[in-house]
Amino acid sequence: MPCAEVVRTPSQPLSVRAGSGHFQEERALKITFVGHAGLYIETRHGSVLTDPWFNPAYFASWFPFPSNEDLDLGLIASPKYLYLSHLHHDHYDPEFLREHVSKDAIVILPDYPLDLLERELRSLGFTRFIQTKNAQVLEHEGLRFMVMAQVSPADGPLGDSSLMVDDGETRILDQNDSRPVDLETLAGFGPFDAHFLQFSGAIWYPMVYRFPEKMKQVLARKKRENQMARALRYVQAVRAAHVVPSAGPPCFLDEELFHLNDFDRDPLNIFPDQTVFIEYMREHGLDNGRLMVPGTVAHVERDRFDLDHPMPEEDVRRIFTHKREYLEEYRARKQGLIEEIKASWPRGQVDIVSELRDWLEPLIEEADLTAVGINGRVLIDCGEQSVILDFQQRKVYPWRGEEWEYLLKVNPALIEYCIIHHVEDWVNELFLSCRFEAERKGAYNEYVYSFFKCLSEERIQYAEGWYSEQTQDQQLFECDGYLVQRRCPHLKADLTRFGSVKDGVLTCSLHGWQFELATGRCLTSDDRKLYSVPVGEESERDRARAS
Repeated sequence: MPCAEVVRTPSQPLSVRAGSGHFQEERALKITFVGHAGLYIETRHGSVLTDPWFNPAYFASWFPFPSNEDLDLGLIASPKYLYLSHLHHDHYDPEFLREHVSKDAIVILPDYPLDLLERELRSLGFTRFIQTKNAQVLEHEGLRFMVMAQVSPADGPLGDSSLMVDDGETRILDQNDSRPVDLETLAGFGPFDAHFLQFSGAIWYPMVYRFPEKMKQVLARKKRENQMARALRYVQAVRAAHVVPSAGPPCFLDEELFHLNDFDRDPLNIFPDQTVFIEYMREHGLDNGRLMVPGTVAHVERDRFDLDHPMPEEDVRRIFTHKREYLEEYRARKQGLIEEIKASWPRGQVDIVSELRDWLEPLIEEADLTAVGINGRVLIDCGEQSVILDFQQRKVYPWRGEEWEYLLKVNPALIEYCIIHHVEDWVNELFLSCRFEAERKGAYNEYVYSFFKCLSEERIQYAEGWYSEQTQDQQLFECDGYLVQRRCPHLKADLTRFGSVKDGVLTCSLHGWQFELATGRCLTSDDRKLYSVPVGEESERDRARAS
């Protein structure tokens, strides 16, 4: 059945239901599934486009599954609001946003400490923004929104978020692949009529690791079970009337990665599809899972969740029951594009060792807590130009056979790409591509992958400040006759490195924020304060923290 056509007047949305032959008033909230985590939400008070993804991501490794090639882009090109949950490229597709989405859209920004998402969107031409506050309800022209943001270095690319929308009658939760922890506040926005959430893999583990095969199988089975169990816990906690599995899995169309797809409901594969999770819900007593494919339209009310698929039911089922055949046809259509992208990777254009030394060594020197957390050597094995990142000696140098604790074996063309394009988050480009091998001596170390998200002075200072705040006591240092907190109250930059004082005012050069030493008052904003006490008036506790 074809998708419903929508016609608007300024005051009331009207629709034609496919095959009805006449206009009828459409009071239900209407959601068109754009693919992966993408939604086009139409309400009485305007439309919201979320996380549209169309172009291959991560070095042509990931493609949307099922394919959204045939979606009519004109239907979603002019939303009133645009919401990007985070900067992962299966949620943030800059090429699509630049070429196909109206720059009149009002962007709903999550409450992230670093304004990386806003900067990216401004570079694409967007100029209208609503800055939300974490877990606080925002009302705007008839709609109520709430965005819950996670902000640790381990969350997405330094941040991830979920969106709640209420049009006065219907409420939905677009959790995508975020993992909110304040479930009481989240549930307080409900009750929800629809819940969209991730259930499948979006990671390189354990496939890329050089584990013994039996060990890898055990880990893969556990990963598949754990990710579906985690999603089920959110479903049970939110208790929405209807649940739509979304935000994955991607599919892998390059011949080198094609085996990563879950063709036959393999219990050792971390990428189960939507039908698997819906059946998993049924096994646990929940019969409210709903299957949407790109172009499916849901008409949602408190007692209604009607679906119009863009194709006959048997064709929808075929995508999942004949997945290998479906993906082979999809691969054939995309083979030329994959080859074109792979041919564009730089080869032999960069002195990898010297470039990484100049780029990464100053960051490692600043990363006190990260360096302690890694406490070893990371070998980037890229053939003749293999490099050691030594977090004990704080040095970057050519590998000459030294022992290492962590190994990343990577095609040098991908390292060259990251250098030429100065990719500040290798997780969100290189690692999610699954185009590498990894090995480690010991347990998983979060600090290693967090470092590779933070390859700029601004990012590494934020991560260091976040880790510092997890300790019981913040560090102090002596500054122009005062004992002052070491981390800037704005974005956690190290003031021993970036602070300068003139006329009793401490300025953080990383972002230009200023603080009056005598009072701690922030001269840049009203919502920050610097801890500052005159030397000689500090307490024993202060002296201990400064030592």
